[in-house]
Order: sequence, then C-alpha cells, then structure tokens
Amino acid sequence: MVTGGAGFIGTNLVNELKSRGHEVLSVDLLHHHYDNYLRADVGNYRQLERVFENHEFDYVYHLAAEYGRWNGEEYYENLWQTNVIGSKHMIRLQEKLDFRMIFFSSAEVYGDYDGLMREDVMEKNPIKDTYQMNDYAITKWAGELMCQNSATMHNTETVRVRPVNCYGPHEKYNPYKGFIPLFIYHALYNKPYTVYKGHKRIIDYVEDTVCTFANIMDNFIPGEVYNVGGKQEWEKDIKEYSDIVLEAVGIDDSLVTYKEAEPFTTTVKSIDFSKAIKDLNHDPKITPEEGIKRTVEWMKQYYQL
Repeated sequence: MVTGGAGFIGTNLVNELKSRGHEVLSVDLLHHHYDNYLRADVGNYRQLERVFENHEFDYVYHLAAEYGRWNGEEYYENLWQTNVIGSKHMIRLQEKLDFRMIFFSSAEVYGDYDGLMREDVMEKNPIKDTYQMNDYAITKWAGELMCQNSATMHNTETVRVRPVNCYGPHEKYNPYKGFIPLFIYHALYNKPYTVYKGHKRIIDYVEDTVCTFANIMDNFIPGEVYNVGGKQEWEKDIKEYSDIVLEAVGIDDSLVTYKEAEPFTTTVKSIDFSKAIKDLNHDPKITPEEGIKRTVEWMKQYYQL
C-alpha cells in the first residue's frame, strides 16, 4: 500500500512499484477513478481501518502528509492532524497487523544545522544545533520519534527516509510547493517571482528518487534511516537553478526579483547520501539541467501551454 499514492511522489512511486511486478493499492484523500485505488484520510482512523479490513499488505509506504513550511503555518490544523495523528494511526495499525513500513520524513528535520547533514546528526547533537524552524519539520521529526518508540515498545519494523527537494513530473503547482515547480510555473506564465541569494540546495529528480525508495524492499533493514537526494556535486545556489529554469522556458530574468537571504530559512543544506548509496543502490542519473527540462515539458503539457 502507498498512502498519499495520488500525490506527486506517490504517483511516481506507484508507477515504479507496478513496473517491478508488485501488486499495489494506492490510498489518498480525494475521490479518483484510478484502478487499485481507495479513498481514505489517514487522519481518520476508521477510514484507514476499513482499508485494512479488506486487504493484507507486506509493506506500507506512508507518504500521506501535508507538505511545506508556509502551508504548515497557514493550515496548521491540517498539518498536525495528518502528519502526526495520521502517522500515529498508521503506527497503531502496524502494531496490530505486523506489516513493514517505510515512513517518509524529510531533510527538513535537520533544521538550521551548520554542517554536513548525515543521518546521525539528530542523535549526536543537542536540539539547539538542529533547530527546526517550522512546524512542518517538527511534525516530521515527531513522526520519526513515534516510529522509533513503537519499534522499542512493540517490535515494529520501519525504515525512515528523508527526501531532499524532490521535483519532477506529476507535481502540480500550488503556492506552497518547492522552489523548482514555483519557478517553472511562474516562468511559463510570465509571472514575477523572487529569488533569495546565498541559499544552496541539492535537488533530486523524482524518477531517480522512486527507484531508490522501491529498492528498500530488496534490502529492508529495520530501524535504518536514509537521506535520499541528488549527487552532492549537483549542489547549486538557488539563483543557478532559477537560471536553468529560465533557459529551459526560453526567457530572460526580467521577471525575477533578487533579494538577500530569506529569514528563518537554512542558508546551505549540504547532505550526505553515502548510506543510501551503500544500502539501497541509490544512483541518481538525471542532472538538474535535464530534470528541469523534462519538468518544464511536463508542465507545458499538463497546463496545455
């Protein structure tokens, strides 16, 4: 089962799992006409329980979540209900039914940590050094802690993953999305947007990401946690990503406003992926230039431009 299976990463992950011959049930919040799909709100225990009454799963990929820092501020009720209460519902069902779970956290849990973000940062540093600057990050870390507590108390088996700026096809625009779809959408519609200088990030094309996520079942190590993102040498300044978007769309930067570093936002996120490379055969191949080009083409098609 994939919760959040009709979302951006979920749609791509379901397609990847099916291509490998797995039988997959997708579960999400909205009504859809898709095959092998059920509607359920993870924040509602009865609806989730109803799914499990009629199906048996070996693995559950728990992606369903409210995403984003500002979304979490504006709609904090939805954020906490889905990301924390919803995750607790999943864990309680896991304790009862004994399936293996892949829990989707976020690299946002590292907060404003100043250094290379390895998976053990959270265990080796006091909380003041890994200050999570938004509720979204806090809910994701709370979800990880609940998974670890359940493993200790009930012997549940969970692998946690921390995706990093995933982008690509099937990600529809909304104002709370990451900077890549935001830049592309605004550039396609010739709308102004702001680029904050001095911020560096690594992005990860979704087709690379979901291959790694699907690989978890081939080497499932209970209790492990993995950063999953692009290659470290692909780390770029946000302005460089904006320039790549503008080139792919075919316009200049006259619609872009440049400002100094954004407040309450980590300046540089340098993230280590060596553990995912070793255990999960993580091998990203799509460069930012190629991935952004493909994403621009998908958005053009989706919005009929």
